[in-house]
Amino acid sequence: MSEKEVVQQGAADSAARPHDEQPTEKTDLKDEAAKSDKNESEGEIEEEDLYKPLLMDANIPHEDDPVTVRAIVVGCILGSLVCASNLYLGLKTGFTFSANIFGAIFGYGILKFFEKAGGKIPLIGGFFGPQENSIVQAAATGAGGTGGIFVAALPAMYRLGVMGEGRSPRDDIGAIFTITLVASFIGLFYVTPLRRFFIVQVARELKLLFPTPTAVALTIRSMHAGAAGSLEAMKKLKCLAICFVTSMIHRVVSTYAIGILYDWHIFTWFHIWSGYKSWALNIESWGWYFEWTPAFIGSGILIGLNPAISMFVGSLMAWGLIGPLLVHYGECIGIQLAPDDPKWDSYYSFASLKNLGKVTPSPRYWLLWPGVMVMVCSSMAELFVQYKAIWAGVKSLWNHTCSGINYALEKRGKQSAFFAKHGAPREKSEHAVEDPFPPEQQVKDWMWIVGLLACLVAGILIFHFQWEMNGGLTILAIFLAFLFSFLAIQIGAVTDNTPLTAAAKASQLIFGAATSNGNYSVEHAQKLNLVAGALASGGADTATALVSDFRTGFLIGTPPIKQWVAQAIGVFVSVWLGPGLFVLFTTAYPCIWNGDDHCAFSVPSVSAWAAVAQAVTDPNVSIPLSSGIFAIVMGVISVIQVVVRHFYLVGEREKYREWLPNWGAIALSWVIPAPVFANAALLGAIIAHFWRKYSMRTWEIYGYAVAAGFIAGEGFGGVINAVLTILKVDGYTVGTHIACPLNEC
Repeated sequence: MSEKEVVQQGAADSAARPHDEQPTEKTDLKDEAAKSDKNESEGEIEEEDLYKPLLMDANIPHEDDPVTVRAIVVGCILGSLVCASNLYLGLKTGFTFSANIFGAIFGYGILKFFEKAGGKIPLIGGFFGPQENSIVQAAATGAGGTGGIFVAALPAMYRLGVMGEGRSPRDDIGAIFTITLVASFIGLFYVTPLRRFFIVQVARELKLLFPTPTAVALTIRSMHAGAAGSLEAMKKLKCLAICFVTSMIHRVVSTYAIGILYDWHIFTWFHIWSGYKSWALNIESWGWYFEWTPAFIGSGILIGLNPAISMFVGSLMAWGLIGPLLVHYGECIGIQLAPDDPKWDSYYSFASLKNLGKVTPSPRYWLLWPGVMVMVCSSMAELFVQYKAIWAGVKSLWNHTCSGINYALEKRGKQSAFFAKHGAPREKSEHAVEDPFPPEQQVKDWMWIVGLLACLVAGILIFHFQWEMNGGLTILAIFLAFLFSFLAIQIGAVTDNTPLTAAAKASQLIFGAATSNGNYSVEHAQKLNLVAGALASGGADTATALVSDFRTGFLIGTPPIKQWVAQAIGVFVSVWLGPGLFVLFTTAYPCIWNGDDHCAFSVPSVSAWAAVAQAVTDPNVSIPLSSGIFAIVMGVISVIQVVVRHFYLVGEREKYREWLPNWGAIALSWVIPAPVFANAALLGAIIAHFWRKYSMRTWEIYGYAVAAGFIAGEGFGGVINAVLTILKVDGYTVGTHIACPLNEC
């Protein structure tokens, strides 16, 4: 398999990107490079250099300015669809999704139609090329990417009651707008100067291939490759549209008979058929049923067998072995859901996170800590084995800062030997990639510096007056956001695994220590903890998306300033759209924020964030000793595997790497008490495996389009369901719950 093929098969960013962890683990780049070299030596195929701009079709006309009104508007509209989908899917499962593949393919179809039908109509007609296509996906990525804080930190604040007695998100819409503004734009500004470092200076040396952004670029190029590419692109578009509409309709219609069309509670069926006297309900209580969720079948199609199997094994370990043993030996307890009904008295919940510190914990709380520990340890280990990138990044940032200061001094007729020395151009590494864009096509320093300073000042004022966080803690939160962005980008560039939750949880732990001796009340400390986590994950999310877009633009030939402007506009749209959608969902489903057990959303990320905040701020809430010991052991094991993988499984032994478990995916299954998602993802991965095996050609045309359509379609169907719920004509109100446990799904 060539490096190019690996990238094409690894377009996982169009798959589920869990707010907690991206459950993907790409084949090691060194391994794939070796395979590529082998293929070339055997004369199979001549591979192009994926660390240089792609060779585009020579017949494509020059694009004077790819940032067009039509590209921005279409990109923002498509990104808004994904943003709405992310709110639904994130609250339901803890997962969010990127808009880049969706925006690239759908954007191609829409603007190609404008090109043909619009003629020379201003703002609509005119030539549509690959650079403009990259602008569409950049705007879509920006508009679709701020959902993370709405599916975790913000609902957790209301669940813990730190926003005030009886307050709802609708009451705090102004504060929600402002925290979204800061968390989104701070990442956009502080990561801008790191473009050259990640994309140009050390990309080849450290093999920062950025699998997903590269796959997006290859997809855009193939769609614009003459008549054949156009024909293939239209096939992708039709497939994506059909899957999007089908998935959306299925999600809406299925709620009116959810136990038949969506959730298959097979063990409940056995219980009913046995006259309500079987053992099967004990298995049902642990979440073992199958859900026909297009989003997670689509996710499984993209992530591959290794992470999908790892997720399933993690669920089996947690909710089929460890959890039952914990309850059996009295370490944890479940809650009987219908103690007064003899038909359902054996139906329990083992996922409660209420009354922590007051009652024996649930298996979910016990398993939360090993899950978080493994996520953090495996992510940090992946970072530290790439220690060269850390040091190179520090030096590059210092050199760039000194160069900027020296340039500003020289313009004013002043000199500084210190800044001149440390800001002097560095010798180019033999691995350095030539930046094809001249200075006038780069993002100007003043643009990100002014923006960053404005965000810092606005952030200090906003967090002080609206969130009761002093300036020192705000600066600490922003510094952590920058630090974790650097880590997330570097890890994601190699593994396509962006550890946003590892960043957020680490930030929560640090803030727990920072506020422990500050004479804060428990409620105040919890608010600060969650705000800091939101800023860390939100900033890292936006920063990662921007660098990913820079990588796509670099390959396609789109000037960085154009990508930056497009994504900034998209982010601005999402700042207003995200809070509005959040209020829509919390109005339709108050259980999201008030903690009612009977809820259409399991909000796994919300509960996990709230539990961590309580554990690090409330002296009455502790981590069970056995859970802590198990967490340390599993964290060490995950680190050992990373070290073995990078330093021992090399050369002839590299072939064994694909058999190693994906500890990030396993840990994710421990944190999310829903084996149903692992089941659906495994089905999708199996489908994709045999699809690629027996018809690679059709997979290359339709595979990602099917998955992207399924994912976005179900999410948008959830938005429609929210509107129907407010109107009281939704399936949960007027539909049937036949074949569901307790007659309620």
